[in-house]
Amino acid sequence: MSIRIATPADAEAIAAAEAETQRTPGLLVGWPGEIPVEAYRAKIGKLATAGRYIVAEDADGLAGHAFLDPMPMHANAHVFLLTIVVHPRHVGRGVGRSMLRDLLEWAQRDARVGKVELNVRAGNLRAQQLYRGFGFVEEARFARRVRRIDGIFEDDLGMAWFPRRAARAAN
Repeated sequence: MSIRIATPADAEAIAAAEAETQRTPGLLVGWPGEIPVEAYRAKIGKLATAGRYIVAEDADGLAGHAFLDPMPMHANAHVFLLTIVVHPRHVGRGVGRSMLRDLLEWAQRDARVGKVELNVRAGNLRAQQLYRGFGFVEEARFARRVRRIDGIFEDDLGMAWFPRRAARAAN
């Protein structure tokens, strides 16, 4: 498996993989077909300079995608939002761990990043364990925030990670 920067040509494969992933309740907020392919292409283009958008691939094609996207206002532009999606046939193979490691190593080196935030479903224990293993801490619980495709409401957990250099500067 290899990790590389996403290109606009990856948008269709990413959209298809997200649609497949969205069929499993509790993994992603979006529902199948809710995000158009052009939105993925635009995000890849934006993050080519503003953040980082990566894909993991193996001999069969894309195995996952992930990105760090800065918040839009000057006051919180140091906060980057993390999204990781491991494509369904690749779960349990270390794809998420590899992508998270890549993104956090990049965030550690990029002076624009002062904090990384994410939301994870309360029932997604595998993802929570991965994030905690990399030093993420829970900051918030949003009760009944996500209505899954099966109609069940689920809590969202807000988690955060701080680059070591930011923690030193805060002390």
